[in-house]
Amino acid sequence: MKKNKLIVILGPTASGKSDLAVKLAEKFKGEIVSADSRQIYKEMNIGTAKIKREEMLDIPHYMINIVKPNQEFTLAQFQKKATKIIKDIQKRNKFPFLVGGTGLYIQSIVDNLKIPETKPDKKLRKKLEKLTKEELIKELKKLDPEALEIIDVNNKRRLIRALEICLITKKPFSKQRERNKPIFDILQIGLKLNLNKLENKINKRTEKMMEEELIEENKKLLKKYNSKLPSMSGIGYQEIILYLNKKINLEEAKELIKIHTRQYAKRQITWFKRDKRIKWINNYSQAKKLIKKFTKKDTP
Repeated sequence: MKKNKLIVILGPTASGKSDLAVKLAEKFKGEIVSADSRQIYKEMNIGTAKIKREEMLDIPHYMINIVKPNQEFTLAQFQKKATKIIKDIQKRNKFPFLVGGTGLYIQSIVDNLKIPETKPDKKLRKKLEKLTKEELIKELKKLDPEALEIIDVNNKRRLIRALEICLITKKPFSKQRERNKPIFDILQIGLKLNLNKLENKINKRTEKMMEEELIEENKKLLKKYNSKLPSMSGIGYQEIILYLNKKINLEEAKELIKIHTRQYAKRQITWFKRDKRIKWINNYSQAKKLIKKFTKKDTP
C-alpha cells in the first residue's frame, strides 16, 4: 500500500528551522505541525522563541499553544494528536511539514513508536517529586543510563516519568518504546550549522528575548502559576526566576540562558546524529532540491 508523504524539518534550537519550514511550506503548498515540547504551552511565547503570527506568512501551524502551563501533556498525547493532524493535512492534498527540535516527539511519529501506557502511580510520583533534578538523574543513571541520552534531563517531569516507568514495570524505560511499521513515507531534513554560527545565533536570540520583555512574561506567569511546574523549568524561565528571587543578577541570568541553550543544542545534535536517515543541509535551495525529488517519487 502506498504511504502518504511527510516532510520533517529538524535541527538544534536557534538554527532557523521555523523560517526555513515556512519558506518551504509556502513553496510546496504545505502546512506545519510543530514538534516542540515547549511551544505547546499557552502564554509562554518569548522564552520558548515561539513563531510570531506575522512570521507564519498565513501558513497554518498546529500543535502550538495547545495546553496551559499547569496541564500535563504526554508523549503519547503528542503522538496521537500530531498523527491525526498530519493525516488530515494529507486528506486535503497538502504537504504536512513536521518541524521542531524535540527528538522524542519527532521519533514518535517517524518510527510510529509504541509508547508504554503505564498509568501514573500518585504515591510514587509524590515521593519522586521531592527529589532534586540531580537526585533524579543519579537514580535514573543506576536503573537506566541509556534513558539519560534520550530524554531532556532539564525537564524534571520527564525524569520523574522515566523513573516511574522503570520502577513500576521493573524494566528500563529506554527499552520500552518499540518501533512499529512506519505509517508515512518520510523525508527527514536536518538543518546543519557550524557551532560558532549556532553560538552567535543563540547569543543574539537571548538578547532579543530580553528586549522583548522576557522578564515581564515571567512575572505574569508567576502571578498565575507555580514556579515548580515542569513548564516553568524550561530555559529562559528557570534563569529569570532565579533573578526575580534575587539569587543571581541580570547579567548572570542572561549568561546562564546562553550557556543552557548551547548545552541543549549540543544534546539535540548528538540525538539527531544517531539517525542516519536524516539528510543534512545548509540552506533553502538544498532543502528545496531534496523535497522536489521526494515529491516526484511515485508520481506517474
